Amino acid sequence: MIAVKDNQPKLHNHIQRVSLERKPISSDIRTEKTRDRITTRKVEVFDDLNGISPEWAGIKSLVKVERTGTRGGKEYHEVVCYISSSTLKAREFSQGIRGHWGIENRLHWVKDVVFHEDDSKILAGNAPANLSIIRAIALNILRRNGHAFITSAQRFLSNDIDRILCLVE
Repeated sequence: MIAVKDNQPKLHNHIQRVSLERKPISSDIRTEKTRDRITTRKVEVFDDLNGISPEWAGIKSLVKVERTGTRGGKEYHEVVCYISSSTLKAREFSQGIRGHWGIENRLHWVKDVVFHEDDSKILAGNAPANLSIIRAIALNILRRNGHAFITSAQRFLSNDIDRILCLVE
């Protein structure tokens, strides 16, 4: 499954057009309340592949996800389109997309916000990739040792080498 963004305008427009002109072969609507958010996700699956460039060989499904709700008391609405080489029901696509965002929130967001990965000035050679791997290992070690809040764990451990070494024993 691949997200289709504005950098693929023909494919993106095709999915948008199909979603307006055709009835989905499967749809799933779920509403969820977490903390200060209320989100309704509508996932629709389409199989109208007529007019898609042959360079996109292997596509079997077009997926449109519409999210509406409130975040911090403010309303939002967003639409994301995907292509897939699978033929799944909307509920299955929804679970896969949510699973991906779980990974995004638990790994990439933490690496960026807590470890400031995107602000790193280390850009040469293999160093950025190597440091990214080291950050992921550190994150996994902290989580394996029961630290759910990484910022708190950093503060707790930062000046105690013995505690840090106990994490990897």
